[in-house]
Amino acid sequence: MGKDGECCSTHLIDGDGTFNASGLEIFMKEVKLSDCGLSYAVVSIMGPQSSGKSTLLNHLFHTNFREMDAYKGRSQTTKGIWMAKCPGIEPCTIVMDLEGTDGRERGEDDTAFEKQSALFALAVSDIVLINMWCHDIGREQAANKPLLKTVFQVMMRLFSPRKTTLMFVIRDKTRTPLENLEPVLREDIQKIWDSVPKPEAYKETPLSEFFNVEVVALSSYEEKEEQFKEQVASLRQRFNQSIAPGGLAGDRSGVVPASGFSFSSQEIWRVIKENKDLDLPAHKVMVATVRCEEIANEKYSSFITNKDWSEVEQSVHSHPVPGFGRKLSSILDTCLSEYDAEATYFEGGVRSTKRKQLEDKLLQLVQPAHQSMLGHIRSRTLDKFKDAFDNALKGGQGFAEAARESTKLFMNIFDEECTDAIIKQANWQSTKIRDKLRRDIDAHVAAVRTSELSELTTTYEKKLCEALSAPVEALLDGASDETWPAIRKLLQRECEIAISGFSSALSGFEMDEQDKNNMLSSLEDYARGIVEGKAKEEAGRVMIRMKDRFTTLFSQDSDSMPRVWTGKEDIRAITKTARSASLKMLSVMAAIRLDKYTDSIENTLSLALVDMNSGSAANKTTSSLDALASSTWEEIPASKTLITPVQCKSLWRQFKTETEYTVTQAIAAQEASKRSNNWLPPPWAIVVMILLGFNEFMTLLRNPLWLLVIFVGYLLSKALWVQLDISAEFRNGALPGLLSLSTKFLPTVMNLLKKLAEQGQVPTTNNNQRHQSLAANSFHSDSSGISSSESSEVISSDNGTEYSSPAVHNKTQ
Repeated sequence: MGKDGECCSTHLIDGDGTFNASGLEIFMKEVKLSDCGLSYAVVSIMGPQSSGKSTLLNHLFHTNFREMDAYKGRSQTTKGIWMAKCPGIEPCTIVMDLEGTDGRERGEDDTAFEKQSALFALAVSDIVLINMWCHDIGREQAANKPLLKTVFQVMMRLFSPRKTTLMFVIRDKTRTPLENLEPVLREDIQKIWDSVPKPEAYKETPLSEFFNVEVVALSSYEEKEEQFKEQVASLRQRFNQSIAPGGLAGDRSGVVPASGFSFSSQEIWRVIKENKDLDLPAHKVMVATVRCEEIANEKYSSFITNKDWSEVEQSVHSHPVPGFGRKLSSILDTCLSEYDAEATYFEGGVRSTKRKQLEDKLLQLVQPAHQSMLGHIRSRTLDKFKDAFDNALKGGQGFAEAARESTKLFMNIFDEECTDAIIKQANWQSTKIRDKLRRDIDAHVAAVRTSELSELTTTYEKKLCEALSAPVEALLDGASDETWPAIRKLLQRECEIAISGFSSALSGFEMDEQDKNNMLSSLEDYARGIVEGKAKEEAGRVMIRMKDRFTTLFSQDSDSMPRVWTGKEDIRAITKTARSASLKMLSVMAAIRLDKYTDSIENTLSLALVDMNSGSAANKTTSSLDALASSTWEEIPASKTLITPVQCKSLWRQFKTETEYTVTQAIAAQEASKRSNNWLPPPWAIVVMILLGFNEFMTLLRNPLWLLVIFVGYLLSKALWVQLDISAEFRNGALPGLLSLSTKFLPTVMNLLKKLAEQGQVPTTNNNQRHQSLAANSFHSDSSGISSSESSEVISSDNGTEYSSPAVHNKTQ
């Protein structure tokens, strides 16, 4: 790696042909080539040894390549290929100095490296300078004609040709005008191009499609140095913006991004090194190679345009072609026979090699059609198999038997049809397509099997769901000691029916016994899951169920008729019975009992929640409550627990709270009924009233005017009671009622006196009618007032809770 001012250089390929990959990476980092994208140019120079190539590059691009010391004699200066960055030229320009050709150090026979380096320069460069002496124009070797011919031929075969500018630099120009020298050079290049054997794709391609040819002339550096420098400085201007439109490489193509230049260069050099065509073969072999290749290309082209082949190719893409193998074998045989007839007099080894290459190309060409034909056979066979297999299943044939027989039949049909598609020139096997068909058949059988088993399983699961869901829900709604035994019996019966039918249906699949048992076990588990799921669902609604059962038993008698609370019913006993039935519901829902085991959930709940105030259970209160202070039941696994003891206690508390109102209403109704039937005070009260009120009674007999005063006072009091609506005022409490009455009492009295005064001014007849109406209103008010009296009585329930009967505003009839 060398640096001189802005110039940076590296030894890219040494004299032994070793590519300096690490050096190139360092070089690219130093010159920041990776940042250039597509905005960079590569220039290389080739020419005879000691022709002043390095000197020209150093003056033209201000590089620092090593130059020959004229005082030490003429010898090889540049070995391999050197690379440097050109300072002061935009865009970034990289120049490569190639080892000179025709050097005595390499020897007259060792021309491989010359061809390799020249081909590398043409493959990677946008501009190639061909340095030559003016007096060598018109010569064969000195003008690099054989080298260019070989490089052109191999380049089109190894790489996709790119647009390259060839600039012939004529050194030590003589008196002969450039206008006379340039046509000679262009004619020589055209002849080289015309004589190079080209691939079929480039046979008619002109030289200008791949190369721009430029010719410049420079004076002698030693004799006319100043003139030489002026001409070089003028030439340097042409390399500025060389890739812009109109520049030296303005129409270049196939440019590799700068970041990939290192990898691309390494790959190109590897391909060049590994290619043997750069070693010129013997004349006879070379002629045979060129001619046999031309014949093979012609036959390949004629095969492509063959009418029979075109018809077969077009048809096979859409549908199977009958006699496909026979037709293609005949067309290929004709093509190869024509090649053999025309190439029979050429060297045998080359002829056979090119024939084999032609045959391989032809087979490669027809292989997609052959694959399409096999694909049609496979698809058609698969479709026929599916139809036949489905028909066999619909006909009642066992699944395994139908799959086995159909598979064997249609695999044989596929083998027979593949025999008709065999091309005799090719040793192609249909094993992969056959294996794919077998995999497709097996996949279809597996898919149908899965679908059939899934459908079968779904059918029996649906039957189990229909057979278990509604009955289990009804049994749980009944909630008795026989609920879970009845559920177990129902589950066992329905499982036996389902498993029997499912087992018979599975026999046609010829399943492994273990797999069959697993499926039957899964079906049984599904049935248990239905029951457990329904139990969990009902457990979530246990509070609703309990209240419904309590309401039903509490509000209806043994004949399912609504109860009429006449005062003779034992509300305590009815309440206890209804709550016991609700507790039964809670105990049944508390756990799943599909397995036969005993438990004491009902006794525990009864002792803790119902009998805790009874005398017989007084000593067990603490232990019973402790039994509910747990999250599990002693005899029940946690997975089978639906309602834990703690949840039962909480639910029972909520249940009692929500049912107390119903009991209270019943008590109130019963009290109202008693009052309506017993409007007289008790006998003892009547006796006391007679004894204590004898004097008052005698006073009234002696002075009857007191009766009139009492009657008038009663009427006034009753009128005030109705006007003030005292019963309504006291509904919200005593204090609010008193405050409200204190504000209304005086206005009401005044209003009442005012009305009485107005009534006194009307005629006597109207006055009599008014008294009659007032008496009637007083009578109705009296009845209403009697019914609006409040009563309150406290009754103790079975668990010690006291219920208070609310005020009854309407008299029970």
